Amino acid sequence: MTAPGVQEDVSGRPLVTERRLHPVTPLRRAWAPVAVLMGWVVHDPDGAQRQLTRLTTTTLLVGLAVLIPAAALYGFLSWWFTHFAVTEGELRVRTGLVFRRTAHIRLERIQAIDVTQPLLARVAGVAKLKLDVVGADKKDELAFLGAGEARALRAELLARAAGFAPETAHEVGEAPSRQMLRVPPRVLAVSLLLTGAPWAWLLVASVALPLLWIATHSLWTVLAAGVPMLGAAGASSVGRFVAEYDWTLAESPDGLRIDHGLLDQAHETVPPGRVQTVRLVEPLLWRRRGWVRVELDVAGSSNSLLLPVAPRAMAESVVARVLPGVTVPPPEAFSRPPRGARWCVPVWWRGYGFAVTDAVFAARRGLLRRTLALVPHAKVQSVRLAQGPWQRTHGVADVHVDTGAGGTVTARLRPADEATDLLHAQAERSRTGRRDAPPDRWMA
Repeated sequence: MTAPGVQEDVSGRPLVTERRLHPVTPLRRAWAPVAVLMGWVVHDPDGAQRQLTRLTTTTLLVGLAVLIPAAALYGFLSWWFTHFAVTEGELRVRTGLVFRRTAHIRLERIQAIDVTQPLLARVAGVAKLKLDVVGADKKDELAFLGAGEARALRAELLARAAGFAPETAHEVGEAPSRQMLRVPPRVLAVSLLLTGAPWAWLLVASVALPLLWIATHSLWTVLAAGVPMLGAAGASSVGRFVAEYDWTLAESPDGLRIDHGLLDQAHETVPPGRVQTVRLVEPLLWRRRGWVRVELDVAGSSNSLLLPVAPRAMAESVVARVLPGVTVPPPEAFSRPPRGARWCVPVWWRGYGFAVTDAVFAARRGLLRRTLALVPHAKVQSVRLAQGPWQRTHGVADVHVDTGAGGTVTARLRPADEATDLLHAQAERSRTGRRDAPPDRWMA
């Protein structure tokens, strides 16, 4: 639901049709004054308690009678003076009552567009549109829009970014998709139980909390230490299950689409050509089942998970879709560090490995939790060689590859001569890779 307004030029011709957010938005924004008050209470609980004890019942009722209408008025005014419009080359968002602010988001700088629906938003039939934009520290968002309007606007912005004419972009609709993989809830639950993080936190709590009780005999001290530990165990198990529930991966012309969430539902897109690094993660207890977790770095985007758990063969086929022309090197293709490296990194040196193909720079690390990182040559921004004094003594060095997403992949503990040759060879591969790489496009 929107209330459109039209801007006109000096000749009276319409320029841009502006729209408002969904009328339910004031309810969300009305919480801002209340949030400020709650922040003060959390920041200074003793002072807040002293102030509350001084208040009489009449004063408290009067305060609430002022605060609630003020919060409602703030929410209404912030909604009333917020407009957005899609022009020929940008998404324009205008906000502010006293101080006006207009954000101009160029369509060609949009990296990804996600539609999310928190639980209460689903009940109200609204959704939040999140945009990853090049150069922005956080996602720009439009909250809230009607669920259908959010999807239609997302499809229109994608069509505009793909090069469709403005007059036809709204008619293109959402690109068709083909489901590639759905993670069953049972498989997700078993995979989370087989990761070490929740059990490690429970083990630490079972040892540390009794010792704290013996040392202090203070229930508050035990609770202050135990609640964060149990919270961390829950976040790494139950929290992840709720967030990654019903994970579905689909293929479409505008990229790989990801749908997930039990309470808060999210609909994300991984655009083609924007992925800088892909990581295949294998926890120790997953290897017998042949499962891997696929993570990624996307330039200008905070989306970092592609598959929470999948058979390795399926994961490798998805990698080939995300990084066209790239195949995951087999285990025998990786070169281990020389035996002299054991003096630099005892025991764990065995977990490092390195391989280079015509399309990708690959580095492996970890014994208990293996991680294989893949960087296409065209995505390498810089190459560095690092060698500390202890490494120089044992004739090894590290080669770091930096990507456009701010990440680094390292070939660790390589023989010094090999590292020097790799430095120059990788710089040349990256240069030719960028020269021959096709342009990034939203849609094929």
